[in-house]
Amino acid sequence: MFIQMKVEGLLFDPRSGMYILLLQQVDGNETLPIWIGKPEADAIALALGKVITPRPLTHDLVKNVFDGLNARVTRIVISEIVDNTYYALIYADDGKKEISIDSRPSDAVAVALRVQAPIFVEEHVLEVRRADELEEWLKNLKPEDFGNIM
Repeated sequence: MFIQMKVEGLLFDPRSGMYILLLQQVDGNETLPIWIGKPEADAIALALGKVITPRPLTHDLVKNVFDGLNARVTRIVISEIVDNTYYALIYADDGKKEISIDSRPSDAVAVALRVQAPIFVEEHVLEVRRADELEEWLKNLKPEDFGNIM
């Protein structure tokens, strides 16, 4: 099952020196933070700000290639998480068939923003993230966190 998301924003994580792409569920409370590098954050920020550059940047080029092939990006899906690495697919349709293209989530989001394609996350990806958060919380518990039972 897919959950539709939107880009809630970009944040800087001073501890890691990386940026966080924050996705928010369109009709709900789920969030998905994805750590990305500065170039990827810049590409997303340009799309969010609708900044037109004098020459096409990489994600503009991808959009132009789809346009030139008369193919439409129908959606992007963040499909997997393996060893804390997210995987995404860009779905494109040329009117005859739909294909999926492997992508990094940050690149898929940058393209989706440029072509106004919806962003989805597979539900199991959010479930894995929730399980990881619970495991991290349990790992960091200290005896004093439980208080006095007696």
